[in-house]
Amino acid sequence: MSFTGDSLRFLIRDRDAKYSEPFDAVFAADDIEVVPTAPRTPRMNAQCERVIGTLRREVLDHLLIWNETHARQILDAYAQHYNCHRPHQARTQLPPLAHEHPKPISTPLLTGSCTPEYSAA
Repeated sequence: MSFTGDSLRFLIRDRDAKYSEPFDAVFAADDIEVVPTAPRTPRMNAQCERVIGTLRREVLDHLLIWNETHARQILDAYAQHYNCHRPHQARTQLPPLAHEHPKPISTPLLTGSCTPEYSAA
């Protein structure tokens, strides 16, 4: 197994018996450290699984990803939307980085911040 991204440094996995020494050796050969979860903590991965589920339902199930670069662009755009514009029930419908309700925007955010750029057209 070979990975093209140099950013893969860790594999977090549970302690299921199906993950044997040969499984870990495949990742160790690519200098990826295998980190098992703590014993007897069935809910340890709950938040990670929730984020993955959100990404699948709201983004990845609706798009065809061409390559790693395309996936990173899509995930960056969604992270910006998630943090700057998407309402969250736990914050009374405010996005995580907002102090007041954002105005609807019709163009994508171009700056990487939570402030939309409007053209003078």
